[in-house]
Amino acid sequence: MDALELYLKEVRQIHDSGAAVAETSYYPALAQLLNEIGSKLKPKVRCMVNPANRGAGIPDIGLFTADQFQKAADLAPRQGQLPSRGVLEAKPPSQKVLEIAATEQAKKYCGKYGLVMVTNLREFLLVIQGENAEAVPLESF
Repeated sequence: MDALELYLKEVRQIHDSGAAVAETSYYPALAQLLNEIGSKLKPKVRCMVNPANRGAGIPDIGLFTADQFQKAADLAPRQGQLPSRGVLEAKPPSQKVLEIAATEQAKKYCGKYGLVMVTNLREFLLVIQGENAEAVPLESF
């Protein structure tokens, strides 16, 4: 199975368990998907669930390049590093990604990190900060 198939299978299993929390129960599946895809990029991108608050709140996932870690085996990036590839904000499938992108939270993340991926677990949308501090959609999947 490819990374997306594994992700969708995991999300379904979590949902079908009946024990899932609407958002946070799915973070491990998202992290696995993003790390698998990120391992094929140049430079490699690694995700970290709930990176430290750097002034805009605590993102669900931070996306860091390999050079931000002291050693490849390190679990956390060097102290004080902002995720160089932006952050991810996840919400339940009941929300639309354009609605997520328009939230104050997503706008704050755009201002701090430059690039935000928003998801409702089945749709993904990249957004950047526009001239009037609004979230401007880029690409979606």
